Amino acid sequence: MIPANPAPATAASAASRDWAALAQDIHRWGRALGFEDIGIADTRLEAEEARLNAWLAAGRHGEMDYMARHGTARARPAELVAGTVRVITVRMNYLPPAARGADEVLADARQACIARYALGRDYHKVMRGKLQQLAATIQGEVGAFGYRVFTDSAPVLEVALAAKAGLGWRGKHTLLLTRDHGSWFFLGEIYTDLPLPPTPPQSAHCGTCTACIGACPTGAIVAPYELDARRCISYLTIELRGSIPVELRPLIGNRVYGCDDCQLACPWNKFAQASAEPDFAVRHGLDDVTLIALFAWTEAQFTARLAGSAIRRIGYARWSRNLAVGLGNAPSDPAIVAALAARAGDPSALVREHVAWALAQQHASVRSPTG
Repeated sequence: MIPANPAPATAASAASRDWAALAQDIHRWGRALGFEDIGIADTRLEAEEARLNAWLAAGRHGEMDYMARHGTARARPAELVAGTVRVITVRMNYLPPAARGADEVLADARQACIARYALGRDYHKVMRGKLQQLAATIQGEVGAFGYRVFTDSAPVLEVALAAKAGLGWRGKHTLLLTRDHGSWFFLGEIYTDLPLPPTPPQSAHCGTCTACIGACPTGAIVAPYELDARRCISYLTIELRGSIPVELRPLIGNRVYGCDDCQLACPWNKFAQASAEPDFAVRHGLDDVTLIALFAWTEAQFTARLAGSAIRRIGYARWSRNLAVGLGNAPSDPAIVAALAARAGDPSALVREHVAWALAQQHASVRSPTG
């Protein structure tokens, strides 16, 4: 945490320290911890603040009230953490090696498609631990200094800060892109009071390409660089707490936790590299499992098998809701009908509603001459 009064050792050494050399050391230490790249940003985000306010005013954040809850602090790092003058940003590849291809899973409507980032251990824990190690290493060099680490865990404009720090550019799907790694990576930050030299930003390289926009199953990318979260499958299957809008359920297909379609369509991701982090390897065969198999899990099995996974945070009811939608979208199958019928009286009203919809879809598919 950044202290109210900086340690005397930090203040006394500020004038004589070679901050450019320290920045190079931080990059080297970060690479040794497994980060693919490290950059440094200043805290000026005026343009992003205007963009965020317009997005919020349009209601495109849906039920994500936390996006507006912190007011200007999201776009003003020094308001979030007093004393912040620089943000050290990092990225780490997460594409799991040896996983069944997402395209293959999506093509098999009886399989459960889970976003690549959630196939392994919860990235919050992995990234936070490594960021704390990096901060400890810096402290060992400069003495006590003010800092706070984040990774998708506070009101931080991660993509904007990473772009300012030269880690890539914002793609038309709103994610950060790089020429050598695509977009399959996590971002993390260290807010600090160290006056490090900022890293120059990169130029953008999306050009006239709109592949990500056309690939979105629900049309959530409403314009280049503009996402309406209320239509995004990641929002619908993870952030949304209640019922998934009926008109969007058929468009979700077999995507039961998150969605990677815009990344799968992006040409820059042909350069993506598999993660070298063991914690991001596939757990419990989640890259190649049927909807029926996951729907049969009890709550106790869900809790035990997804311990340490980002998926566990949505809870058993929402997990079951998502799977029911996937089963409703699957080809007509007596085994699917039986699986759904077995949970028609589920204790959760949310689950019961989506099971009833899925059963109706299955029955309609049987009656349809083209089903």
